[in-house]
Amino acid sequence: MSQRSWLFTSESVSEGHPDKVCDRISDEIVDAYLAADPASRVACETLTTTNFICIAGEVRGPAGVLETIEERVRNAVREIGYEQDGFHWQNNEIVVKLHEQSADIAVGVDAAGDKDEGAGDQGIMFGYACDETPELMPAPIIYSHRILQSMAEARRSGVEKLLGPDSKSQVTLRYEGGKPVAVDSVVVSTQHDASIDQAAVAEIVKPYIQSALPAGWNCPADRLFINPTGRFVIGGPDGDAGLTGRKIIVDTYGGAAPHGGGAFSGKDPTKVDRSAAYAARYLAKNVVAAGLADKCVIQLAYAIGVSEPVALYVETFGTAKVDTDKIQAALREMVKLTPRGIRERLGLNRPIYARTSAYGHFGREAQKDGGFSWESTDLADELARAFGGRAQNAA
Repeated sequence: MSQRSWLFTSESVSEGHPDKVCDRISDEIVDAYLAADPASRVACETLTTTNFICIAGEVRGPAGVLETIEERVRNAVREIGYEQDGFHWQNNEIVVKLHEQSADIAVGVDAAGDKDEGAGDQGIMFGYACDETPELMPAPIIYSHRILQSMAEARRSGVEKLLGPDSKSQVTLRYEGGKPVAVDSVVVSTQHDASIDQAAVAEIVKPYIQSALPAGWNCPADRLFINPTGRFVIGGPDGDAGLTGRKIIVDTYGGAAPHGGGAFSGKDPTKVDRSAAYAARYLAKNVVAAGLADKCVIQLAYAIGVSEPVALYVETFGTAKVDTDKIQAALREMVKLTPRGIRERLGLNRPIYARTSAYGHFGREAQKDGGFSWESTDLADELARAFGGRAQNAA
């Protein structure tokens, strides 16, 4: 292919995927602690397999929260839809191994005297935005999420009683001149009832694929793959063990942008793996929403215990309408990027995280209770005015 034409693929997995079950449980625990005390600290991981859930990690917060965890976990598994012999919300063995946060970590993170709160760890975080979709996200990951999200909504509502909770999607788009122009292939694998064959599964799934794609975009019949293994009855943690934090590309930009490597779920917002990745998306999205660039990557870097980021980097891939160095300087001036500054600007010390655990942390709609606050484009007008214009793509 020429440099002006290429294929790009992204995948998504549903809330019933074993790893996503773990992400949901870990984020339920974050929410439980933040609801009890917004200053709580949580860093937890979940492991699932056949009829078994193990939660481990470190916390700092009200002692009574521990007593509520098992019920909250069972409710989450029930909401996802697991009532199978090998994984059932009522029957799963649940082991909780949470202990107090390390004092060595706490002393570096906590504010004391003239010292502001420090970052919960060292690391690099990336945020990305582009003008391919109204959500200012790469198109392949958005369409991959939409397919599974619509199937899950139909399953939970009772419209599709023969589909199971575990599913995966993959969308390949053809790009020309830097823009997506057509669908090349779609793959969907979904757990299903043993009573139906693969032809029936395909007929159920096809309308959800079509409704997720732009009008007029039809996947060629010979490039549409639905349950290509031929059977998918055993699924979820009974079919494959799950672990928190193994779907970081699904959670972000589908491979269209760099990733710092840190997972989000199970971490309270003092952990910059989570909060700074949200801040970087917020900045990148507002740069594109302001019309300053068609694409934007933001990198932030932190040192454990240190408040200010050690670096801020902006890349616009030659699409900037103004000087990129000036964009970088403006962002530094407008937004305080310390852990405290990020949390206060985006309102992150709230129980808003269980909803992020499936179908992506980005490209969602900012919600009235503060959920997905990092998707707001409330900075776009200020950014545009700083460069003598008005926001072009703000929501």
